[in-house]
Amino acid sequence: MAPSALADPYPIPVRHYTKSTTQASVLVAPRQLVLENRTISDPAPHELQIAIKATGICGSDVSYYKKFRNGDLQAVAPLTLGHESAGVVVGIGDAVSGFQIGDRVALEVGVPCDSCRACQRGRYNLCPKMRFRSSAKSVPHFQGTLQERLNHPAKWCYKLPAHVSLEAAALLEPLSVAIHATRRASVEPGDTVIVFGAGTVGLLTAAMAKLNGATTVLIADIDSGRVNYALRNGFATKGYVVARHNLSNSDTADRLLIAKDVASEVVDVACAEEPDFEGADVTFDCTGKEICMQAGLYATRPGGQLIMVGMGTPIQTLPMSASHLKEVDIIGIFRYANTYPTGIKILSSGALPSLENMITHRFQGLGAARDAFELAGKTFDEHGKLVLKVLIET
Repeated sequence: MAPSALADPYPIPVRHYTKSTTQASVLVAPRQLVLENRTISDPAPHELQIAIKATGICGSDVSYYKKFRNGDLQAVAPLTLGHESAGVVVGIGDAVSGFQIGDRVALEVGVPCDSCRACQRGRYNLCPKMRFRSSAKSVPHFQGTLQERLNHPAKWCYKLPAHVSLEAAALLEPLSVAIHATRRASVEPGDTVIVFGAGTVGLLTAAMAKLNGATTVLIADIDSGRVNYALRNGFATKGYVVARHNLSNSDTADRLLIAKDVASEVVDVACAEEPDFEGADVTFDCTGKEICMQAGLYATRPGGQLIMVGMGTPIQTLPMSASHLKEVDIIGIFRYANTYPTGIKILSSGALPSLENMITHRFQGLGAARDAFELAGKTFDEHGKLVLKVLIET
């Protein structure tokens, strides 16, 4: 029987996307990426199927790429990297409401159990059963976002305002780290803040400290290009380029002296206009490096806070008397929780410097992933341009 003249011969799918394969970039060994066609099912009842459009490369991704491990986490099976992502809804599970095909969304890629003590108290980032995309912590590994499409719980997908780009939305993930860090701290109007590390997270942490009322925000890094970028683009009010120190042959006492000297120099710049300064009200270490943690303790005023943001050296020698005698609170943060809605509001308001401008290099397609990772591990490209955030567009 001939179709009705009113029937649409090419109906738009309403609930499901039926293509059964998706291409993924897969890390199989250090610096060995392959393209793989994977089978993908329709989304489960509470899932969305997302066509990934933008993925930023994180430092942890680079670590896996170079060493097949990140800190203490060793990959034991092929792993798709990527967790700073945004995309478009192409399939909707039967139990999902509030989404439509074509919605632009940011993905929160950590999926907790929702039933443990941490989850019930709203601190789901500490869930012992957390599965985080592109992390080797859980086995089987939870595959990352460097694939054409994936199914993801609708609960952890967030619709975007029309004027927020997918590129900026991909950076909601590192912005969430900065939001969580400044929430865990007690930044108050008029505070002086020091941030060690001018990478993506350090820049965003400095910007969030300003947004929370800090009137002086100094960012310190060994790379002058990143410090200058922070100042030119309004992420910080002051900058300090830390001299590169060779600590390989130094004993603990010498290293602590170097850290104390670095702290003194940084504080002198940060607090130059304060008549009786004693150090930073809040110091954020976004490097994870031992010398920065040590300098951070020395640089923080009595009664202040040192916030551990960066994850680096797992075992460190710290001058704990600098914490005891000054009652400096040392506060750790791990990823983030309950931050994406806040981050979207902040992005939508235009209160932060442009996140799109933080993306210094863009690569097209999963086939370019290897070049993207090689560049993301560098400070400058072959033309001398600063490398800050590398993005893969699919």
